[in-house]
Amino acid sequence: MARPLKVYSQPRDQGPLTPKRLGDFVRAKRTQAGLRIDDAAQLCGVTTETLSRIETAKSTVRLDSLFKVLKGLGIELEVKPWSENG
Repeated sequence: MARPLKVYSQPRDQGPLTPKRLGDFVRAKRTQAGLRIDDAAQLCGVTTETLSRIETAKSTVRLDSLFKVLKGLGIELEVKPWSENG
């Protein structure tokens, strides 16, 4: 019998994006979609280990793998323009 999926809330804190905060967003999005980590990894085209490393903010995650997960889960990142003088 499968264990129930614990659903995580979207992080509410604000501030600079860190690997931990990004991982929290990924985990929340995945669990709110009702996806177990192995199913989400397969959907995104990465290994379960890679998805786990993203969610737990471990180093050694390839940038292309991170973007596969973000795209697969429908998470968008936005880069804001900055002033050339500051």
